[in-house]
Amino acid sequence: MIWVNFILILGMISNAAAKDLEVKGRQLVSQKPPFTMTLPWEYRLIHSFSHDNPTESSLTRVYFYIREKEKKAEEMFIIQISDKTNPQALPMTAQPLKPYTEKRMYSKAKIKKGELEIEYLTQLMAWNPEAKSLQPIVKKGISIPHHWALQGQFQFIYLGEHGVFVRYSKDVNSFGMKVSGEGKAWEKDLLSGNEKKVYEVFQKGFMEMVNSIAIKAP
Repeated sequence: MIWVNFILILGMISNAAAKDLEVKGRQLVSQKPPFTMTLPWEYRLIHSFSHDNPTESSLTRVYFYIREKEKKAEEMFIIQISDKTNPQALPMTAQPLKPYTEKRMYSKAKIKKGELEIEYLTQLMAWNPEAKSLQPIVKKGISIPHHWALQGQFQFIYLGEHGVFVRYSKDVNSFGMKVSGEGKAWEKDLLSGNEKKVYEVFQKGFMEMVNSIAIKAP
């Protein structure tokens, strides 16, 4: 199963079933697949939708969470879950994570939790308020600054029946430190000063989230 890019599947929008995934405070609880995770902060669910993928024998659910300040997004947490719909179909698989550019990718690795393999990466990206995928947020009256943002991604396949893909990003200007708006200053071979400090804070919080993933008994 190839990950369905959530930018391209906004056409069929529905309220994702609350019983399948809930966020209570900083605790995320998923029923399908059965796992929990501790988030860096408390977030507000701003939008959700689902999309049937008959050629992939799966149903994809997408949830958009944000943390805002004065109606301006500071953090975005997007979780995409694909559920296998045909028991006779082949087990789900996932393409390896790829950065937008190698020179602004800071880490990429895999960790094992029992039988579960979690792949992750961290990088610098640019928030684009014009992106189609972000319009549901903009239409709710939340502005998205056209800034650099640090982003962490991770994904895992659960028993070949479910796939989880997360994109977590945070505005580099929301850390309380003066940082450069030039991409050159954020290249991994040149990272220093406040840019390095901001990355270290982000990476610590992101890895705490990844390491908090716990599989529940089905």
